[in-house]
Amino acid sequence: MSAFAPAVVTTYGNPDPSAPLVVLLHGRGSHEQDIIGLAAHLPTGPAYAAVRAPIAEGGGFAWFANRGIGRPVAESLRETMGWFRGWLDEVAPAGRPVILVGFSGGAAFAGGLVLDDPSRYAGAAILYGTMPFDAGLPVEAGRLANLPVFVAQGDGDHVIPRELLDRTWTYLLSESGAPTVAQRQPGGHQLTAGTVQEMGAWIAHRLNHVSQQAAIPAGPRADVAWATLPAGLPERNGTRPAVSWTIPQQQESQNAPVELQERLFDAISRLSGVAGGPSHISVPGARAFTLAEGTADPAAFLVPEFGEFAHLHPSYDGSLHLVLPSDLAADVTTKGWGRPHMWAGTRLSPGFMLVHGPRDDEELATVLGIVAASHAYAAGAVPATR
Repeated sequence: MSAFAPAVVTTYGNPDPSAPLVVLLHGRGSHEQDIIGLAAHLPTGPAYAAVRAPIAEGGGFAWFANRGIGRPVAESLRETMGWFRGWLDEVAPAGRPVILVGFSGGAAFAGGLVLDDPSRYAGAAILYGTMPFDAGLPVEAGRLANLPVFVAQGDGDHVIPRELLDRTWTYLLSESGAPTVAQRQPGGHQLTAGTVQEMGAWIAHRLNHVSQQAAIPAGPRADVAWATLPAGLPERNGTRPAVSWTIPQQQESQNAPVELQERLFDAISRLSGVAGGPSHISVPGARAFTLAEGTADPAAFLVPEFGEFAHLHPSYDGSLHLVLPSDLAADVTTKGWGRPHMWAGTRLSPGFMLVHGPRDDEELATVLGIVAASHAYAAGAVPATR
């Protein structure tokens, strides 16, 4: 953007211009020399770049956080994102993976970038900050589907308003559709060694996944076709259930009646070629659904070596884990029928989903349609979508 001077950038790590790029964004304007210090504690292999905010008023990227965003701030955010994209598109043309890491006000800026164009990025870390809600950017359900996110907050953070931190936490872990690894620790508005270590592992897993399978374009899907649901996937009624944000991922409210869980289990067991048994990956008591013969694509399975494509959690939970092609997975989370596993697209298949247990006969039919699509994917009847 002509309104801003050229970007001031500090770099670290791999000088190869084709190496994955991790962009570090501090909350205060000229603190790029501070945040680049993180790179020494993060995985070797990527290139790291800390970018100075071009806005002096309000302290750089902090201008976009810690306030209710009105029209002047929203317009400034849009202009600054355009400036940043101009720089990024020069240093990281299409095909070079880019992960954003934003701290404090930099988190709001990173959040704005991924909301504006989720398909441009391979992941985003939102550290001790807020998404830029009310800035005129799209925040609909499923906006960040298939975009791995890492979010960290301190219980005693008094710099960013608690209501904005809570709204960010809820959106990223639920409606956004992002597979989100979350850290909430005692302490205030500062990075901890534990957070940096966990984020480093997340970056390493994400970049390893992208190098092996390439990134699935993130964002919502339009006109998704379900061969197993001729009328399409409907919107799920009511609020979304509570789901744990720690491992193991499980449904904690609106649990399916046990009688419906058993009917669901029986119906899935009758699908072609399906065998049962204890899950090879889930909690004790989870029942697996496996295929002896299916696609050679390991991304279609929860546990490829055993052919486990889905499992039903114990009766206190009643949800399922399964794998779907990316467009169907995005539709599931957009319409409220489930959410991605926090490790989807990093340690696990990108279509690894939790599907909520059915509350009535109508929902049972829909959930069966979702499971049937997972079965078809594992059987090789439905190709993965990229």
